[in-house]
Amino acid sequence: MPVSRLAVTSLSLLLLVAGCRDDDQLDAVLDAELTALIEASVPEGVDGLRLPASDDYAAIPQDPRNPLSAEKVALGRMLFHETALATDGRNADLAGTYSCASCHHAAAGFQAGRHQGIGEGGVGFGRNGENRARAASVPADQLDVQPVRSPSILHAGYQRVTLWNGQFGATSLNTGTEAQWTEGTPKQVNHLGYEGVETQAIAGLEVHRLDVDDEVLDVHGYRAMFDVAFPDVAAAERYTRETAGLAIAAYERTVLANRAPFQDWLAGAPEAMSPAEKRGAVVFFGDGDCATCHTGPTLSTETFHALGLKDLHDCPEAVFGSSAGQAAHLGRGGFTLRREDMYKFKTPQLYNLSDSRFYGHGASLRSIRAVVEYKNAAVAQNERVAPEQLSEHFRPLGLSPGQVDDLVAFLTTGLRDPDLARYVPAALKSGSCFPNADFVSQAELGCR
Repeated sequence: MPVSRLAVTSLSLLLLVAGCRDDDQLDAVLDAELTALIEASVPEGVDGLRLPASDDYAAIPQDPRNPLSAEKVALGRMLFHETALATDGRNADLAGTYSCASCHHAAAGFQAGRHQGIGEGGVGFGRNGENRARAASVPADQLDVQPVRSPSILHAGYQRVTLWNGQFGATSLNTGTEAQWTEGTPKQVNHLGYEGVETQAIAGLEVHRLDVDDEVLDVHGYRAMFDVAFPDVAAAERYTRETAGLAIAAYERTVLANRAPFQDWLAGAPEAMSPAEKRGAVVFFGDGDCATCHTGPTLSTETFHALGLKDLHDCPEAVFGSSAGQAAHLGRGGFTLRREDMYKFKTPQLYNLSDSRFYGHGASLRSIRAVVEYKNAAVAQNERVAPEQLSEHFRPLGLSPGQVDDLVAFLTTGLRDPDLARYVPAALKSGSCFPNADFVSQAELGCR
């Protein structure tokens, strides 16, 4: 038993012996135990886990070359959801029917609501994106899909390199990887010199067949929003994929799950979390040893680990554009080409996981309980990952069934912000349905 866990357990026993037996007193014991564990395992203590307000721009991590402003964030929020940007696709009949939010929407915790996101070439939505499917008229090789699961944009601003393999971002961990910023591929956008969020947003507009044209600017009225968002950029350079990407990145940096019960608890509201959630947090920062890799305000770190999870093409559902041997399935190693990085994927943030039922880079785990049980047992499911590649942190945890139940409660509801819809615009300037505007999605979403 770790020393910190032993110390807080002793504190709990002393309080109980002193007569703390009713529910309120037992809850106070949990609060004290959890606080002590956090102070012992997180360098900055409780304050080091708190997320800022979404409009507290000074407290939100940002690229110094893309400072946040209310005007830039407002433009980015619209562009992120705007289906009118879908003008650079391969299927004329699907123009104007998809957006960034097709694969990163609030209803699914800003992930895709299915095992594999589909941009252009998809139709339908359902309630949180689960009904999206390949349009019958679109050949599989024309779909806009990725060979790994689309990560959430939640808390992206805390990651200086982005994607599962960290390939986007010209600073931090990617210093020294310039030889891999291949011309003619999305990785060449790293040469612009931005951090990961900005680089990914700029590259993503072209990858996902989105663009800013005169119709978007003048017919739909976005030119004025660009003018107030980028007053210091010359007019000849103001209305481009680069500035659109910078606005989208600014918006993404403000998408924070700062109303989750755990955040309220950190802010001094002990009643915000249930006893089960608090016990689960005790496991998280104690016996579960989760905070070794999941720490800071987003409960993530810029570390890469091989956990032996299966790849997307191993899914039982139909998968497009993902097959054995692709570099994407090698994780960080597929980008850096270093042997020691093979099969290592970036540590994800942990908020609002319960809004989508697919987990891991290959969507191979289908519930939060399955994730916890997988980590607790530490038996790799992907035979392609050699045992010597597995992370030193991938080891049996020895958690009891009760501890597993409590940890699942903490991850499921304690870390769930119930109102991510506040980051979604009430309407687009184009007036279109979003996040998708194909006829099937319109019918399912009840919009035009």
